[in-house]
Amino acid sequence: MESPPPPPSLQELDAAEKIILLWDSTASEEARERMIFDGQRDEVDRYLQAVDEIQRSLSSATLASEDDQSKLNSAIEIAMARLEDEFRNILLNHTTPIEPDSLSSADPSSSTHSGIADSSPEFEDYPAEDDSGLTTPKASSVSAVDVDELLQRGDSSNTSSYRSASSIRELDLIPSDAVFDLRNIAERMIAAGYPRECIQVYGSVRKGAVDSSFRKLGIEKLSIGDVQRLQWEQLETKIRRWIRAAKACVRTVFASEKKLCEQIFNGIGTAMDDACFMETVKGPAIQLFNFAEAISISRRSPEKLFKILDLHDALMDLMPDIESVFDSESSESIRIQAVEILSRLAEAARGILSEFENAVLREPSRVPVPGGTIHPLTRYVMNYISLISDYKQTLNELIVSKPSTGSRYSGDPTTPDMEFAELEGKTPLALHLIWIIVILQFNLDGKSKHYKDASIAHLFMMNNVHYIVQKVKGSPELREMIGDDYLRKLTGKFRQAATSYQRATWVGVLYCLRDEGLHVSGSFSSGVSKSALRERFKSFNAMFEEVHRTQATWLIPDTQLREELRISISEKLIPAYRSFLGRFRSHIESGKHPENYIKYTTEDLEMAVLDFFEGYSVSQHLRRRSQ
Repeated sequence: MESPPPPPSLQELDAAEKIILLWDSTASEEARERMIFDGQRDEVDRYLQAVDEIQRSLSSATLASEDDQSKLNSAIEIAMARLEDEFRNILLNHTTPIEPDSLSSADPSSSTHSGIADSSPEFEDYPAEDDSGLTTPKASSVSAVDVDELLQRGDSSNTSSYRSASSIRELDLIPSDAVFDLRNIAERMIAAGYPRECIQVYGSVRKGAVDSSFRKLGIEKLSIGDVQRLQWEQLETKIRRWIRAAKACVRTVFASEKKLCEQIFNGIGTAMDDACFMETVKGPAIQLFNFAEAISISRRSPEKLFKILDLHDALMDLMPDIESVFDSESSESIRIQAVEILSRLAEAARGILSEFENAVLREPSRVPVPGGTIHPLTRYVMNYISLISDYKQTLNELIVSKPSTGSRYSGDPTTPDMEFAELEGKTPLALHLIWIIVILQFNLDGKSKHYKDASIAHLFMMNNVHYIVQKVKGSPELREMIGDDYLRKLTGKFRQAATSYQRATWVGVLYCLRDEGLHVSGSFSSGVSKSALRERFKSFNAMFEEVHRTQATWLIPDTQLREELRISISEKLIPAYRSFLGRFRSHIESGKHPENYIKYTTEDLEMAVLDFFEGYSVSQHLRRRSQ
């Protein structure tokens, strides 16, 4: 082990002091205008050697007098003030903005929810807000600035799986020769007892660089209160940007700042590298995570679920990187904040799903939809749960308990029931989705009772349950969770509704085409009562015309379902009418004004059935009848 060098001689100390005083910026205009480290290397080395000699002399306790010690202490103070300026100047000269390509490539992965995070779900025809708490997400009216284009190249939106810290992309923020000079200065400032000054200078300059990166990424200085006062449409845009920016901040900006601190300060003093790192990034990190925290504690509503899940997935994805970058004891508060935000986002998602279920059950609209078509609530709910199924990986981790039925809605004495035994083996999320469908049907059944005509009430239920079935079939993820057994149960319900409609509408019409009551003596060999027959034709005509007039204005939106129901009607109506007409036409035609009783041919009825369920307005129907 080498012994320390001997203390400098008095001549060496005098020479060192002269060098220090030569660069005293408070005493010399030339010293104020020039920077030592901007000059020749030998000049830099002489100055550092002078500082070392004076510091070594002060440390050796071999000075002859207090005057000499005071003189050298004054020289060290001058030198530290000078080195502080030099430190700041080197940092400023070599602090350049991070290139946009470096920020945009912070996350090379693709998104799990491709296309979801950047688009609002299509909730067709549902009112923006009502007393139930159901609120339709609207397309964002806030246009994205060029920052989004800058970041889009490197990131789609989010993922829901952990990745290792290999996603961190550290950059060399300052050239190695400047790092060498900064480290030389830091060593001397810390040895002389000026670590706080060194930390403050470093933090003030590098924090400005971090702020510049934040601006490039579109991260605004918003308090939690500021965020909560923004309209949701504005927040949707900011959330999309935050997800991309957070990845760039943690994996590139913060990670690179940590690397620079280690390059300059590692091994100098006690945890100086960590102290300078936290001085630089603690404020920006809190600013970054405050946005997510504000979202996590904001008022819950259904349209917020998917952006909250996007935030949750993005933060979950970042957690290994956050733990890697903020791995010291002094940065524990940042790790804790991120974990707590993640927990609150998960709780918010669970709460929103629970409140959504309650809102679907108690959605209060009582005005029947015209024509018995699909209710806006049905479209809203099914589009909503279709999107929920796209987040099944995340939600399967967050939703761990099955839905509470019946007693949870204590304000509603009549609630649907669900037999969980029939759904054994399904995930809690799948049970929640099935439960939403159950309470949707329960609500729709209540709405169907507001129709005065039983036929349109059955048609309404057929339309809506059929729509539910089609939405489940149209989403592979949703179909997998719901399961084919329950899907068959739903299919049976809309087919039963179709059968009930036909009974309610056509039993009375077809009853007019029976033979009973037309024969005078009750024997088929006896004569036919022409008066009874005329009344029978008149009754049929009147009933069919009323059905045609009414049901041409009803609507079955699904083309295939509409055609299937028309065929089913024709298969019952046309043969019965043809047979009745064949048996009794001659009895009418032999009397007066047969056209008053036999108004339709079978072809006329076939054509009339084609008008059914088209959703014509009354005026359209009258125009068609007059043609």
